[in-house]
Amino acid sequence: MDYMESKTSLSLKKEIQDKCQDLGIPMVGFAPVERWENPPKELPQEFSNWIPREFWPQSIYPEVKTVIIIGLPVQLPIVETAPSIYYHELYETVNILLDEKAYEISNFLTEKGFPSIYLPRDGYGDIEVLLERPLAFFSHKHAAFLAGLGSFGLNNVLLTPEFGPRVRFTSIFTTAEIQGDPIPGEDLCTRCLSCVVQCPVKAIEARYPSSIKYPPLINKIKCAKRSKNLRKQYNSPCGICIKVCPVGEDRKVFNRKETSIYNHRNGFEKYHDAWEHVQRYGSKR
Repeated sequence: MDYMESKTSLSLKKEIQDKCQDLGIPMVGFAPVERWENPPKELPQEFSNWIPREFWPQSIYPEVKTVIIIGLPVQLPIVETAPSIYYHELYETVNILLDEKAYEISNFLTEKGFPSIYLPRDGYGDIEVLLERPLAFFSHKHAAFLAGLGSFGLNNVLLTPEFGPRVRFTSIFTTAEIQGDPIPGEDLCTRCLSCVVQCPVKAIEARYPSSIKYPPLINKIKCAKRSKNLRKQYNSPCGICIKVCPVGEDRKVFNRKETSIYNHRNGFEKYHDAWEHVQRYGSKR
């Protein structure tokens, strides 16, 4: 990329960032597609098996040059009621907003002369599909990882400095060549094992050496089966492993720095009473 192209790239990037600000999007990242072919050395974690070629952006939209990743938080006090109809509605609302905002950004870029497409935040039709093949056609969390937005936790969810794992992502594929964001290279996971201990179906591998390669061992079928059961009760998704994670500035914002709140009722009765009240209504709990 020469000087003029670089200048144009930075100008367009600023326009997209401003657009995201106008749309109320607190997280946005940029990852050139070359990062899928040649993983940056700065990545905070090493993968035992890299992303297969068929899941690369250029295998889905051959013209793509840059992946833009946007993220919206899921509010911690609502996640704390999970599994509940309250968290179910929050999850659905954030998913719809992500689709709408990504669609608008893709059209914004196309109108500027850079053909672009958005991707749905979920790439599967029903939980039954995941029971047979627990994969979507593209991974937004890996895109966010390659854009420097965070690192993977032991629960195989992307952790961010701002919201820990309590953020949902989706992507826009654009033909515009945009300078990628720097990768901090920081592993945010504290190895506290809260997600391991609290998982209701014991889907997360409990043995973690310091030299662990990512993604860690997750039994996706166990997760999918729990989601299927919760969906029948109208209170999916599960949400346990993301609410107990200690990472994220949102814990300070919502005065939830003390994560023992989830392990003990004594001293935290008002919170447990509130969560149980929400859980009693609106679903077949």
